[in-house]
Amino acid sequence: MSEKPVVHTIEHANLDPGSAESATGNTQKITLNVNGMTCASCAAGVESTLKHAAGVKDAAVNFAMERVTISFDPATVRLSELKQMVQKTGYELAEPGINDNEEADLAKARAARQRLVYSSLLAGTVMLLMTLHMFVREIPGYLAVVAILGAPVVLYFGRHVHLASFHALRSGRPNMDVLVSMGSLPPFLIGLAGFFLPIQTFIEMATTIMTFHLIGKYLEVRAKGRASQAIKKLVEMGAKTARILVDGSEQEINVADLAVGDVMVVRPGEKIPTDGTVVSGRSLIDESMATGEPVPVEKNTGDEVIGATVNQQGMLQIRVARVGSDTFLSQVIKLVEDCQGTKVPIQEFADKITGYFVPAILAITALTFSSFLLFPEFHRSIMEWGAAFLPWVNPDAGRLTLAFVTATAVLVIACPCALGLGTPTALMVGSGIGAEKGILIRNGEAVQTLRNIRLVAFDKTGTITAGKPAVTDLLPAAEVAEQELLRVAASLEHASEHPLAHAITTAAREQGLSLTEPVDFEAVTGAGVKGSIDGTRVLVGSRSLMQQAGLDPAEFEQDMQRLENDAKTAMLIAHGTRILGVIAVADPIKHDSAAAIAELERIGIRTAMITGDNQRTADAIARRIGISRVVAGVLPDGKVDEVRRLQDEYTMVAMVGDGINDAPALKQANVGIAIGTGTDIAIEAADVTLVRGELTALVSAVNLSQAIFTKIKQNYFWAWMYNAAAVPVAMFGLLHPMIGAAAMSVSSLNVVYNSLRLKRVPIEPEI
Repeated sequence: MSEKPVVHTIEHANLDPGSAESATGNTQKITLNVNGMTCASCAAGVESTLKHAAGVKDAAVNFAMERVTISFDPATVRLSELKQMVQKTGYELAEPGINDNEEADLAKARAARQRLVYSSLLAGTVMLLMTLHMFVREIPGYLAVVAILGAPVVLYFGRHVHLASFHALRSGRPNMDVLVSMGSLPPFLIGLAGFFLPIQTFIEMATTIMTFHLIGKYLEVRAKGRASQAIKKLVEMGAKTARILVDGSEQEINVADLAVGDVMVVRPGEKIPTDGTVVSGRSLIDESMATGEPVPVEKNTGDEVIGATVNQQGMLQIRVARVGSDTFLSQVIKLVEDCQGTKVPIQEFADKITGYFVPAILAITALTFSSFLLFPEFHRSIMEWGAAFLPWVNPDAGRLTLAFVTATAVLVIACPCALGLGTPTALMVGSGIGAEKGILIRNGEAVQTLRNIRLVAFDKTGTITAGKPAVTDLLPAAEVAEQELLRVAASLEHASEHPLAHAITTAAREQGLSLTEPVDFEAVTGAGVKGSIDGTRVLVGSRSLMQQAGLDPAEFEQDMQRLENDAKTAMLIAHGTRILGVIAVADPIKHDSAAAIAELERIGIRTAMITGDNQRTADAIARRIGISRVVAGVLPDGKVDEVRRLQDEYTMVAMVGDGINDAPALKQANVGIAIGTGTDIAIEAADVTLVRGELTALVSAVNLSQAIFTKIKQNYFWAWMYNAAAVPVAMFGLLHPMIGAAAMSVSSLNVVYNSLRLKRVPIEPEI
């Protein structure tokens, strides 16, 4: 289990007035711990109980993390009522505090280890005595001795198994506890009958089966703990204390007590306590925990810094910008938790099968027992064949003994746990790897969908390009000075927030030009801006903007085409009834864009660019970086329609963007991918966030999704193959129950450790 800063979270979502859920217009979403689950069938039972409750919109149980996320209408059903419903089925919904999760996990591991140690000592003694009694010399009072040694194992250390089995049967949802309980308790009780009747006893078998089960559960707890280390590591990254300036002197306080506006003092080698802005000092910051990028980043006055990153050089004074759940680290933890708490679509099918698994095994067990009683000679012939190379097969035993031992073997060899662990453990490990690499996956569905993407559509500005355009060319008309051309354009553009406008105003300020405040400023979507300066109309923008105003840009057409062919954005500037000239602005392409796009094309994923630029400029950029398809001249509100058209052609489309106007397109795409350096709304709309802001991280995300899904498929394959192969072997009497119990534990561990092997899978592209 992983440590989580806040396990109990509630979200409120406004619903459409016309929906069936809008009686209150409010839905609560809450994540709780589930105590008492031991297998995938348990998880399916809890989930089914909640989903069938009135007022519950959805419920998803993560067996590996022992958590459930419930969306419900509080006006229809209370949380306390849901807890009571689950409690009646033998499980408990708990709302842990902020700091008690690690202690609970440690207590659970200690209890499992204690049961393991004591039961192993007792069972080991029983097995030793059995060996001596059978092969060396008979031990006086042997049956009484092994009964006394085995009773604590089966009845005390395994009591939680029998209790859970009782609850499962009472609720009509038999689970793995039923299989283990039936495989250990009846053999032990029948063994006690040996004190009164001349029958073969099975106390040794019952003791060993329960011990192997306890050993497996302890190892499973440890393995799941390793699989869920991601969140714990993230939590531990944060600083515990901070030094702030109070009346000119430093005061050390807990990070939880920081408030927005406090000024922190961070010395070289220390972690930055929380997100903020540098107000004094200069240094290099190691931001690898956030971006996965090992190269330190230089920070100066006015730059933003991320909490939990490390100050490497000079002393900094940082004003607190965000605290608590608003910080970058808290948001990362929430995204990882959200991903680990969701399901991959393939899991839905496995969950349905798991729901029928235990009842099917119980039916097969009854059939096996009956078959051995009705057709003993048929089964003996098979066992005689197996006895030639399997030393534990004894076809000479009595008919009832063979039926009982074989039925017990069928019970204990079946393992639904491996099926339940297949997806969540792979997601737990994979999402942690992604967080370390600066790849934040919001939900499990994105993992499965991303690997099937056939085309990736990119926004241009801030995604393919750096998002920091600069003026590259000033081409004034005859008798117009370059400075006058720039001054007029900048005077109008400094009322705009567009990156191109910022480039023009920055160039004007660098030349020390005096700007005039515009009047009647208006942005013309997809064309440019217009307004008045000193009573004269001014236009800055495209050819169509000029033509709409009755101006002819023909004399500048040759220059415009040349600039656009060089992947520059060329803008015409008009003052009154005259076009003063052309200003070209270029946004430098990110250093890794071409390499990332080439790698996507190499692995069979087509690429497209959706941009508001004209076709000539867009084509020039596409040629430089290898984009295979260009959709140019798209207005901001038209990106969604373009994504739909691409989906009609390619079916599975991912969209990568960073701006506010990209958010609807990110939602429309099968997978929305946000550049982490972009706006919060785009990140909120995305399924995957690339914190580093580099497109090579997109290739890593695709590789990670493929690696995670490959592990999920491997886990399911081995889980199904194990049961498909082992159960028939047990049905024909060729498997001893004690060996079956050991193999059952190994199958679950194999799934968990196979997921852990994800850590050794390379996902970084070789570029």
